[in-house]
Amino acid sequence: MATSRAYHHGNLREALVAGGVDLARTGGPAAVVLRAVSRRAGVSHNAAYRHFANHEDLLAAVAARCMEKLGRLMLARSAAVDLPDEVAAARARLDAIGRAYIDFALAEPGWFRTAFCGTATPEGEARHDGPSHDGPGCEGPGEGPYAILSAHLDELVRLGAFPADRRPGAEYAAWSAVHGLSDLLVEGPLRGLPGAELRTAVEAVLSTVARGL
Repeated sequence: MATSRAYHHGNLREALVAGGVDLARTGGPAAVVLRAVSRRAGVSHNAAYRHFANHEDLLAAVAARCMEKLGRLMLARSAAVDLPDEVAAARARLDAIGRAYIDFALAEPGWFRTAFCGTATPEGEARHDGPSHDGPGCEGPGEGPYAILSAHLDELVRLGAFPADRRPGAEYAAWSAVHGLSDLLVEGPLRGLPGAELRTAVEAVLSTVARGL
């Protein structure tokens, strides 16, 4: 079987993380357990302990991979913006990453919940108190939502579309607004909001963020 071949070539850790990501997609963080991912990889759970110290270690790696998926969608949506005016394009890119964030939460609620289950760290690193060099919620340099949002806000400042004296801390306000709506739509009382109301909610939050900047 493919997982056995991967194991013999020293790729068991990757097989276990990939299996955890698959389980998280349908079951969220609660589905990511060592026995289940070991079974998917075709090995005993004792073999998994050679790569992960415990359940939290595995979940942190899977959460980081889910966070990376979110970041890649945000970057892809940003890169798809094609406008001749630099300022208009920068504003459109900021809007695009916000919509991508919400779309990811709605399309992949299991991955979204796992990404923010409280254990997301760069793979292979221990958790630390306080933000990392790239800010909280980053899989790697420039790939997490914090770093992506910060870079887009910095671009607006560079273009003169956002006052530099209002830049400090703006990422926290913008991220909180978009993440808050996403969480309400996935886990909270806005879950199952009808299509028209959903669009109204998204537009209201994103336009408020844009006006606030």
